[in-house]
Amino acid sequence: MQSKLDALRASRRERPAWDESYEEMLAHLGQNGFLEHVIKPGESFPEFMLPSAEGELLSLADFLVRGPVIVSFFRGEWCPFCRLMLAALTEALPQISAVGATLLALTPETGGLALKMKTYHGAPFEILADVDCGIGLAAGVVFRIPPKYRALLGPNFPARHGNSGWYLPIPATFILAQDGHIAWRFADVDFSHRPEPGDIIRAVANMNGKP
Repeated sequence: MQSKLDALRASRRERPAWDESYEEMLAHLGQNGFLEHVIKPGESFPEFMLPSAEGELLSLADFLVRGPVIVSFFRGEWCPFCRLMLAALTEALPQISAVGATLLALTPETGGLALKMKTYHGAPFEILADVDCGIGLAAGVVFRIPPKYRALLGPNFPARHGNSGWYLPIPATFILAQDGHIAWRFADVDFSHRPEPGDIIRAVANMNGKP
């Protein structure tokens, strides 16, 4: 996973306009202490009921009764780093299931784009539309995109979210115990940084007392 992220990160540096606006955005989030406001281990994850890629309303409680739940936020199918992470999680799903966890992916994209993402990856787990970034905002992982970065995303970008808020989640993954409390967290303002699936699996296994 890390080698693939490094290669993709290197290729993005060949696009100066993107690189400049991206680094400016990271600096802004870092200087504002953004990560300090992200919910932490020991805190309760926000309850939710969200539409799945297929349009079915699903609640967090429905999954917690089965065991630990992994909640991972993604920008959308347009993001190459998100696509890499989704592919890695799809590949790791048998190991995730083996340690007793359920994987849920949350994206702010609406209008059938969650289904497009799920179909593209052949993802056998639920991809949920975090409509208007409601859960991401409650979890503290969402920020408003600065104007320079918006210009690169293009004027049609708000249509992907069904609103004109210009919000995105940072890369964030949470492991929830069955009582809804956060047992483990990964959060980073840099979109080229993602957790290794192996680290997620080990964290769940440690929770359940499995080797």
